[in-house]
Parts: sequence; C-alpha cells; structure tokens
Amino acid sequence: MSTAVHHSMEGWPKYRLRFLLKKTRSEDELSKLKIAQEVSFVPMEAIGEQGELDVTQTKPKEEVSNGYTLFFDGDVLVAKITPCFENGKGAVARGLAGGIGFGTTELYVLDPSDKLDEQYLYYLTVSEPFRKFGEASMKGAAGQKRVPDEFIQDYRLDIPPLETQRRIADYLDRETARIDALVAEKEKMLALLEEKRTALISSKVTRGLDPNAPLKPSGLDWLGDIPAHWETSKFSWVVYIAEGQVDPENARYLNYALIAPNHIESGTGKLLLRETAEEQGAISGKYPCRPGDVIYSKIRPALRKACLAEEECLCSADMYPLRPYGMLDPEFLLYLLLSDQFSTWAVLESQRVAMPKINRETLNELRIPVPPISEQRDISVFLRSNLRLIDRQREAILDSVSLLRERRATLITAAVTGQLDPEEMAA
Repeated sequence: MSTAVHHSMEGWPKYRLRFLLKKTRSEDELSKLKIAQEVSFVPMEAIGEQGELDVTQTKPKEEVSNGYTLFFDGDVLVAKITPCFENGKGAVARGLAGGIGFGTTELYVLDPSDKLDEQYLYYLTVSEPFRKFGEASMKGAAGQKRVPDEFIQDYRLDIPPLETQRRIADYLDRETARIDALVAEKEKMLALLEEKRTALISSKVTRGLDPNAPLKPSGLDWLGDIPAHWETSKFSWVVYIAEGQVDPENARYLNYALIAPNHIESGTGKLLLRETAEEQGAISGKYPCRPGDVIYSKIRPALRKACLAEEECLCSADMYPLRPYGMLDPEFLLYLLLSDQFSTWAVLESQRVAMPKINRETLNELRIPVPPISEQRDISVFLRSNLRLIDRQREAILDSVSLLRERRATLITAAVTGQLDPEEMAA
C-alpha cells in the first residue's frame, strides 16, 4: 500500500500509526463499561468539522451496546465515510457520561498509546496530508466511499517527543481558538445580514415602499395590516399551480435543468446548482416549468425554498410551479413566499399533516396581498437592488471566512509536519 511520509524536523522517528495505538482496552475502562448504566450517544451530526463534539445526548447502555461504535474519554474519533472524512469531521472524546460513549459505525476510534498525545493525534488526523492521502485511498461506490482501515493502520508519520507533541498541540489550541473566534464573529455578521434580508423583504411585500401610507386591517391573521389601497385575493385567482407531469427520460427533457429543493438556497431565492434531468438520472414524473414561473418547495416550508424559473425547465414533484396571472408580478410573488409572514403561515399549515408540507388545495384557498401591478414591480425593483447590496456584503464576509479557515488548515499542517519550530510555539 502506498503511504505518505511527512517532511519533518530532524530526529523525529518514523512510525506506522498502528504501532502508536493501543490494541486492547485497560482494565479501568473495561470496569467502567461493565458497571455503566447511562452512556453518551454520538450520532454523526454531533461531530463537528473543527473538533467540536456534542456529548449532551445520553442513552441507556443496553440500547446502544449492539450496532454502535464504542469509545472512551481520550480516544480520537475520525469519520470514515465521504464527505464527512474530507470535511474534517473528528474530535477528541472528552466529557463522556461515565467516560463512555457509543456512536455511529461510520467512525474510526483511535486509542493513542503512551507515545502519542491525543490532542496532537487529533491534529494529525485533520492535517492536509492525512486527509489528502485518505481521500485517495477511499473504496466503495459513489456517495458511499469510505477510508479503509488499512490506510489508518499503515499511515506513516514522523513523531516528535511527547513533550514536543504537547507543545505543538497547546500552540494549535491557542491559535485555532483565535481563528475560530474570528470566524464566529464573521458568522454573527452573516446571521445579521440574513435577518436584515428577511426583514426588508417582509416589510416591503406587506407594507409597501411608502412608510406614510395609510393602513387597513387585511382581515387575515397571518398578514396583519396592509396599505389601504391594496387588495387581497384568493391565491387561485391570481396564481395557477401548474399540473401535469412529464417523463424526464423523454429525449425532449433530458437536457432540461431539473430543479429540486436541494438546488435552492434557503431564504434567498437563489439557485445554487444547475443539473439536467439526465445528469441526475431522473426517472419519475416531473413538472414542466416556463420562464417566469415561481418554483416553490411544498415540503419543509420553514426552509423557504423558492426561486424564479429563468428558462424552460423541470421541477421535482416536491415543488409547485406557480404561474402568476397578469395581475401578479412573478418577482413580487417570489418575495412574498420568502417573507416571514408567509413562512409562518406555511409552517403552521404544514404541521397539520405527518410530513411537513403545503397541499395544493390549502395554498389555493389562501388569501394574499395584491398591490397595484405597477407598485408590485416597483417593490420588486427596490428589493432586487437592495438585496444585491446585502449579497455583496455577504460574499465579502464569506471570502474572509474562507481565508481564515484556509489559514487554520495550513497552520495545523505546518505544525504537525515539522515546518514550524516547536521552540517558537511556547506561550
């Protein structure tokens, strides 16, 4: 098997990882396991990509002792399946209930010997060489590829003395914490921008552009007051929910874009990805959409998935093609669907059924605000312009977050591969 050898500081001995891991559990660990009643339970979603580990969920030991992966405090957890491995999911197990945890079977559990510090081992497993060569060694079908055990066991690395490992790990703890704090601040800014986006949309599609316009009760609990000169209308009177599915395997539709909820960004109306019906291997019936249709996800409405069709395309059966009549501007309709008021109504309605979704009949009966068409278009132009400014701010922040995360990854790799002088890492 081909393995990687790191560039290292002179004098660091080389080992295969198998010779740095314990083969059996200690008597103390086995004793704890024997008497344990309640243990930590760790599904994959409880493991972060920056070393986070949520151990708040517990279960009786007898419920999880079969069919799950056992680990103890001090073990290093490494996700084995794509894309979790490539994304860096992993952590040092700490704070487990009774010192014991069970988790997904898609984990490798590394129990470091006395030659290896557990925090240093964690940083090794998220370093660029480990991830790069691990990804190259994956086996299995697309979407189900896994890093094989022999890669973990045979991975070759250069190991400094234990004191140096701890110095490196302490240095990385400090530096990554600083970077993570900066990222957290940027993420707060992103959250505020999204709140600003939603508030702006919600205000303009329900109150209009004139803050001094007289208001009147809409007569609708979900909507509240609206400008006095606006009307309300039953949804079915101003929008046609297109019907009639087509076969996506028909030659006519193979190269049509096929839009599903996962192709749309939550809350923004943006299409994230364009894939054709053929590229997705679509086989079941889909709805044909025209340019100007508003495509709305009827499932899990809290996610606010909606977009404008810019071409003839298809949408999945989980979505509605909404075709406004002449008295309703398509872009105004899109923004209305993204508003807080509509989303709150949709979530409440969706909870009436087992699978959260909005049925066609309920949507058709809903009354919605209908300003004069010229005013709708003015609102759409205003929102489009102002949302572009928010998008530019968002992109700038996302770029800075990307650079910070790149810096974090580069720092970890440099430290554990001997590219930084450990003597200079002291606090």
